[in-house]
Amino acid sequence: MVRTIRQAARATAQLARAAVMAFGSILFITVLLVAAVPTLAVVGAGLLPEAVLLMRRIAGAKRRQVAEWTGRRIPEAYLPIEGPLRERLRAAVRDPGTLTDLLWMIAHYGYGFMGLSAVPLWIAGLPVDAVRQGLLGRPAVVLPLIGQLADLEATWSAALLRPSPKALLAERVENLTQTRAGAIAAHGAELRRIERDLHDGAQARLVSLSMRIGLAKRAYQRDPEAALKLLEDAQDQAEQALTELRHVVRGIHPPILTDRGLAGAVRALAASSGLDVTVDVDGLEDGPRAPAAVEAAAYFVVAETLTNAARHSGSSRASRASVHLARTATGLRVDVRGEGPGDAGETGIRQRVAALDGTVLVTAPVGGPTVIEAELPCAW
Repeated sequence: MVRTIRQAARATAQLARAAVMAFGSILFITVLLVAAVPTLAVVGAGLLPEAVLLMRRIAGAKRRQVAEWTGRRIPEAYLPIEGPLRERLRAAVRDPGTLTDLLWMIAHYGYGFMGLSAVPLWIAGLPVDAVRQGLLGRPAVVLPLIGQLADLEATWSAALLRPSPKALLAERVENLTQTRAGAIAAHGAELRRIERDLHDGAQARLVSLSMRIGLAKRAYQRDPEAALKLLEDAQDQAEQALTELRHVVRGIHPPILTDRGLAGAVRALAASSGLDVTVDVDGLEDGPRAPAAVEAAAYFVVAETLTNAARHSGSSRASRASVHLARTATGLRVDVRGEGPGDAGETGIRQRVAALDGTVLVTAPVGGPTVIEAELPCAW
């Protein structure tokens, strides 16, 4: 019986919060209709995006409240409201989530005050004589109704606040638009880097090589020793140009990935990083390999993180790092941990991973450690 009363008390608290939120919804819509609409007609539509953002916060609070009661998270899908006023207005009006939140808020007018019925149920369930008789009799019959009311209120809210397929699709399109824009920006930056490396490095050395060969040809008849020295310099220039060309090619797609696979390439990268790196590979050396683009992105994540870790390593603890590569049911997981602090190179890593529709979680507290967790989807 005590357990029944406790459950009823918890359900009553849940219903009370729902009633408070319903009252807030009434105030919100009333103020919006009475004050905001005339204001919009006078000063323009600048307040509309802010009203939609406020409505999102109210709906978000209700989603969290329902999730706390039911133990099941309610997803949300919204288009970002940002940029110039015209774009903010367009996003606020066209977002399917705006209509979803508004319909919930209107419906909450009615069923949100369901919690007020808990008071007469308590009165009916716990008369004074029942308390004197050890809480026997009607409480076991009446009080569970309060929990059922709380369940019903949460069920209705979950159904109304769940994003529509159109909203989920709109959010997905928006995310893909942003990730593809990031991928195009990263691709452009990569092309500019390759062009700069070729122009400032290999091309300059090849021009110098051509000049030395020309001078050696002219000096060959009159001064063979000087011509020999020029040819030796030209050979050095050729070797340096080849080295820089290999560096440029390695930035496009490391040849070691093709030769050794991701596991072997990462082990070689760890050995040459200057850090004490442990590499753990789970399931990659057996079975089919990941697509080349996925392997290249994973290699870049490891290389960028280890490079930044080496740059900021200042103690014996900070000079340690670990890499974990794992095959998952949906793709490839890459975890890199550097014990020291430092810049995680987050922007470049996020762009590389987002271009493949992957996700990245960066943890970089002051003082370290810096941890990069990347998920790259692919079909095995």
